[in-house]
Amino acid sequence: MNIVTLVLLLALAPAVWQNPQGSAATTTAPNSQSTSPSTQNAPLSQKGIDRIVKEVRHELVMLPFYGVFDNLAYKVSPDGTVTLLGQVSRPTLKSDAENVVKRIEGVERVDNQIKVLPASPNDDRIRRAVYNAIYRNDVLSQYALRAVPPIHIIVDNGNATLEGVVARQMDKQIAEIQTKSVPGVFSVTDNLKVEEEGK
Repeated sequence: MNIVTLVLLLALAPAVWQNPQGSAATTTAPNSQSTSPSTQNAPLSQKGIDRIVKEVRHELVMLPFYGVFDNLAYKVSPDGTVTLLGQVSRPTLKSDAENVVKRIEGVERVDNQIKVLPASPNDDRIRRAVYNAIYRNDVLSQYALRAVPPIHIIVDNGNATLEGVVARQMDKQIAEIQTKSVPGVFSVTDNLKVEEEGK
């Protein structure tokens, strides 16, 4: 009886290893222990990492409540772990981001380090005032025409941080000056990146 079981296991083993989805077969021998598919996966190739990076970006930008008062960032590790970073003004956005990233093929684990900003009527007032100061400015108003404007305004207990991308160094400086002009802003951190010249 043991020989028949061994032969049967050897006959089924190649089918388990050749499964294109990487999942283990449902038939196992008695007293055998199945291993998790994630422990059998090799590190992702650079092409696989690039594909996941592209898909994560797409999924995060498409979140229905992702807006100008949120900042989402991420990094992808070769082991298939996606680390979510940033700040959001709504708690549901943190869980929504994790849920959409979990479903991406090749993602083994999600480490959700997104900070939910505290609810504060004063911070909400500052967010709106900074938004108006930036996006109603003659030079910066061009950025308001996009579905998700590229200058993100993060306010945490009166401290404002600007995240995102602008076309010129002058735009970065104007955004910072406009933010500093808003009453109630204690400090401004300007993390705006300037697009490379010549693109």
